[in-house]
Parts: sequence; C-alpha cells; structure tokens
Amino acid sequence: MARARVRLGDPAFGARVASGLVLATIAAVAVLLGGVWFAAAVAVVLALAAREWADLAGPATAGARTVLIAAPLAGGGAAILALAAGSTGTALAILCLATVLAGGIAALVPAGSPNRAAAGVLYLGLPCAGLVWLRQDPRFGAGVVCWLLVVVAATDTGAYLVGRLIGGAKLAPRISPGKTWAGLAGGVGGAATAGGVGGALLGWPVPPAALLGGFLAVVAQSGDLFESWLKRRAGVKDSGTLLPGHGGILDRIDGLLLATPVLSMILLAWRG
Repeated sequence: MARARVRLGDPAFGARVASGLVLATIAAVAVLLGGVWFAAAVAVVLALAAREWADLAGPATAGARTVLIAAPLAGGGAAILALAAGSTGTALAILCLATVLAGGIAALVPAGSPNRAAAGVLYLGLPCAGLVWLRQDPRFGAGVVCWLLVVVAATDTGAYLVGRLIGGAKLAPRISPGKTWAGLAGGVGGAATAGGVGGALLGWPVPPAALLGGFLAVVAQSGDLFESWLKRRAGVKDSGTLLPGHGGILDRIDGLLLATPVLSMILLAWRG
C-alpha cells in the first residue's frame, strides 16, 4: 500500500498552517488577558460550535434546530456568566438544569430530539465553562490553560504529520478512514513531549506531566473520533467551512471538548 506523503507546498497544507497560526495567536491573547475577555472569546466559540452541532445532529424541523442551537448556547453561556461573577456552584447548577430543560423543551417541539438537545449542553456547554473555570481559578490560571491548549495542538499536529508520513493500519475505518494507529502514536508522542516541556515551565514534575499529556492525547483523539462519527452520520466531510484548511470550528476543537473536562477532574483530584 502506498503511503500518503505530507506535501509542504500543498496549498491546503499552507492554509492549514496559516489559519492555525492565526487561531493560536487569538487564543494566546485571550488566555493572557483573562477575565471578561477570555470569557467572551469562549462564548463566541460556543455560539459558532452550537450552530455546527445543530447541523451535525440533523434536526428535521426549524424548531428542532433552534432548540439544538439554543440549548448549549443558553446553558453554557449562563454558566460562563456565573463563572465570570465568581460562582462555580451556580455554574454547575445551571449546566445541570439546562441539560434537563433542554431535553424537556425538545420533547415538546415537532421532530425534536430530547437526547440530542440534552447532549448538546454537555458536549459544548460543559467544556466551554470548564475552560473559563480553569482560567479563573487561582490554583490553575493562564499557565494551565495554555498547557492544555498546547498539548491538544501537539496531539493534532503529531497525529496529522505522522499519520500522513507513515500511513499504515487504520484506527477506526468505519468512522474515520483517514486516521491511523501511526497517527495516534504520533499524537501521543507529540502531546507527551509538549506536556513534559510545558509542565517543566509550570514547575510540575516532568515525567507525570509528560504522562498526563500522553493520556490527554488519547482522550483528545477520542473526541476527534466522536466528531468524525457525527459527521459520518450527517454525511459531511467537515463540520463547516469557517477555518481554511481545518473545516469548521468543531473540527478544530473536537479534541479540546473532551480533554477539558477530563483535565479539570484530574486537577481537582490533585489540587482539591
């Protein structure tokens, strides 16, 4: 079997790198500014992701689509506002209530899907609120959020480059034919390296930081596969066309959506 090669002169690859650099710059500025600026940036991402989620979830009516967009946007947005006001408990209560209400409201809408409406709150609202919480909690702050973003980016980059260079056995051909075991190994290796280096800068012991980075790479790739499954069900290649070389916003943050709550729980157990 011929192996696919990464062509650095490929316009698609150039667009991917360029848009990735722009996104990284915007993310870094937002994280460093913190406060209302970071909360606002996360809220914008949540709004864009909610629209793509509604497309992938496949509502049969306009009303059902509206619920699928509004549920994570309202629940996650309200939780972000509560976190901005310094109330973590209120944010958690809002997310729980929004999950229940989303399912209940969707059940009243023609062709609505209670399960998908409730899932949207957890899939999008929970990790977006988690990012704001990590940034604002004095135990973690900008350093931990930057560490997480770098680890997830290293996962994506390592998986993309190694997968294209080596190819080989498919990871989950029925879900995402382009992903390979070699790509997964590349993602884990990249994330472990980034996690160890970033952990050293944060004053963490390097071996555990590298191990955590590698573990989160597997988590992030699971999130990637889940979004690939959603796209396969919807019969589309990308979740959108917003980001040149990447597709939609969900194509860029799919791994982060799962890695954020997992890291939050780990850090709570470690520092709590």
